[in-house]
Parts: sequence; structure tokens; C-alpha cells
Amino acid sequence: MSSTPTAAALPAWWSGTRGPGALRRRGRGNRARPSVVDECIGVAAALGNRYSIVRPLGRGGMATVYLADDLKHQRLVAVKVLHPELSVTLAANRFLREIRITAKLQHHHILTLIDSGEVDGFLYYVMPYVEGASLRERLSEEVCLPSREAVRIASGLASALDHAHARGVIHRDIKPENVLFNDGHPILADFGIALAVGSAADEHLTKSGFSVGTPAYMSPEQAAGIRELDGRSDVYSLACVLYEMLTGEPLFTGTTPGAVLARQLAGPLPSVKAVQPEIPASLDSALHRALAPRACDRFESAAALRLTLESIGQPTCHCGVRHQLPQCTSRPSWFRRMLGAHQ
Repeated sequence: MSSTPTAAALPAWWSGTRGPGALRRRGRGNRARPSVVDECIGVAAALGNRYSIVRPLGRGGMATVYLADDLKHQRLVAVKVLHPELSVTLAANRFLREIRITAKLQHHHILTLIDSGEVDGFLYYVMPYVEGASLRERLSEEVCLPSREAVRIASGLASALDHAHARGVIHRDIKPENVLFNDGHPILADFGIALAVGSAADEHLTKSGFSVGTPAYMSPEQAAGIRELDGRSDVYSLACVLYEMLTGEPLFTGTTPGAVLARQLAGPLPSVKAVQPEIPASLDSALHRALAPRACDRFESAAALRLTLESIGQPTCHCGVRHQLPQCTSRPSWFRRMLGAHQ
């Protein structure tokens, strides 16, 4: 087992373009680096008896994800560690209790939760390491996806949601970053973690304005702060992801849930056919229903959305010959970046 790293002994990736050392070069100032380095040192020391930290994989609003070596089972895993400032405000026992509920989900489109715990003040949970890119990374490269591929992905995710909803678990944070691919197979990650954090949050954290979920993909009821959500909220969020897969752009944007809610309620729902005219009317209609501002006007369940998407994904003509859905026609990402550089 390797000894606990010091700041001077941290590997080269800490000063690279993808690790936390890159924070300084991204304009966040020199003060950001010591806190991130200290956090990694603390995590490595706390988990050293079970998991050996290899490198960070990403840092989000609630946690940092590390690639780690599972010393007991000799396998690579992804360890997600809540930020220290968040951990100190959570009721650890309640957080871990909620995590255990999501650990019972077993579905081929759900990333399994294999461990969780608290050590030296760090709250963490462990998932299998998936080497494939996330949906966010795919969209960054491809801008949008072929219609048939987008429908296939959304159908698989809807199946995962149906499995979880039947067991009383709502995801609450469906977004491209939480969709991973293993040999092209879509897998939904972080199932129920938003609920676990929200349930364990104390009154101080709630009053400070902290919210779980990602504004651009929140349903109107979630953006309005309603805590008792049902599966139709996840249906809305999944439809937001499907819209982005088809068009290359988020449906609504905003820095806060309130800003997104204002846009959701401000006017008519944008039509995907306005961006991609080749999209079949049946898919446009399904999206409009799934994105209805009122939950009662949406698909009644993720299973109903899945069945609709599967029927759209395998259209046939009257003679029984299957037709392909149209391809994405948006300009590639490099072209958009070039245009942006000259504006």
C-alpha cells in the first residue's frame, strides 16, 4: 500500500490541463489550488486502507469523483466524495441510509452502487468505473446525435427510470453528465443521490439557497422547490436530455432554478422540428407531451414514455419495410467554435 501523498509528491496530472491544477489556468485564481490539493490529500489518507486514489475524474457542484484502486477486490472503481463544505452540513446517518435504498437498484441501464461510508469527515460512495465517455462528452464532440441513436438512448434510460420508480426511487438529477456509455450501452449514474443529499440536509443548508439537481434539466415543480416529486418529474428531465441530443442545445437555460422556471412558464414550448425539420411528427409530439409544464399533462410513467419511444424508434411503412430515422443536420462543434472565435 502506498503512503499518504503530500502536496510536493502529488503526480504530474495535478498541474495538467484536466486535473485540479488546471483550475489556476482557467482563471479561478491561485487560491483555488491549495484547497483542491488539500482535499485530495485528505481523501487519499482517509480512504487509504480500502481505496488507493489514482487520479480525479471530475469535480461537480456536490462532489469530486476519483478513479481509485479497490485494494480488497483488485479492481478500478469510481469514488465520489462529497465536498467537505457540504459534508459538514449533512446528517451523515440519514445520508447513508438514503444511499442504501438506491444501492438495492439492479438494472442493466443503472450504474450499480457498490459501497458507501463516512471516514474522517468525508462522505463517499463507490460505483464501478466505466471507461466510456459520458453523454456530455459525446455532445461536446458531435453537437447532436442521429435521431435513431437519441431515441435508443432515451428508451434505455426510460427503462431504468421505470425500474427505479417502481421501487419508490426518483432520480432528481438526470443530465448528460450522468449518462455514461459502456460499449455504446447507456447507463444512468448517481441514482437517488440528489434525494439522499436533500434528505440529509439540515435547515441551515436549505436556507442558504443550496438546491439539489441541475437547473437546466429540472421539471417546473422541482424548480419551484417542491420536495415531494413523483416519476413524472424524471420524465420531464429525461425529455430535456432527449431534446438536447436531437438539437445540440439545452431546452431552457438559467443559473438558478427560479430563472429556469421563469423561462419554462414564459411562453410556448419550443418545437424540436423548428431546429430539426426532418424529425418525425410523432417524436415531436412525444417530446411536447413529456415536456408539459403541468405534471398531469405528461406521460403518466416512464414506462409509457419508453413504449412510445420504442414505437418511434422502429417505424415501418404499410408494406412492412423499416425506415431509418433522419440523421442530425446541425453543424459540427468545430465549425461552431470557429464561428464563435470570429464573432
